[in-house]
Amino acid sequence: MGLFTSINTAASGMSVQRLRNDVIANNIANVSTVRNEDGTPFRRSEVITRPIEEGPQWHSPYLPKSLDTGIGKGVRLVEIQVDRATENNYVYDPNHPDAIKSGPRAGFREMPNIDIVKEMVNMLDATRAYEANASVIEGSKSMFQTALDIGRR
Repeated sequence: MGLFTSINTAASGMSVQRLRNDVIANNIANVSTVRNEDGTPFRRSEVITRPIEEGPQWHSPYLPKSLDTGIGKGVRLVEIQVDRATENNYVYDPNHPDAIKSGPRAGFREMPNIDIVKEMVNMLDATRAYEANASVIEGSKSMFQTALDIGRR
């Protein structure tokens, strides 16, 4: 395992978590956006990630090969996906110009599919993951500094 592998792995995690926070902030900012360019309400976005698997991975010398899955190389962004599976919210407002005129939802207007509580929980999760990765980098730096101090003695 290389000297900077832990820092590189944590840095990839920090990068993805920062992006996740940006996407969540965009969702929260658009909680009231009822019309996009195409005339439909805003739809929330999600960050889709996968582990980085290419390249050699470190394996423990103490575990049997059948139990050792190796240590990953970090995380990568696959895509920022629009959530089309979650149904939009509806608010009863028959006097609004965007209100549905007929049918079972007459008098309701379509709102974005954003649940502010879910977004805040996701933001808290992304923030904590970012902080955990920052702690890994700080711990690695401290370990490297200690190793250098031992070498000076």
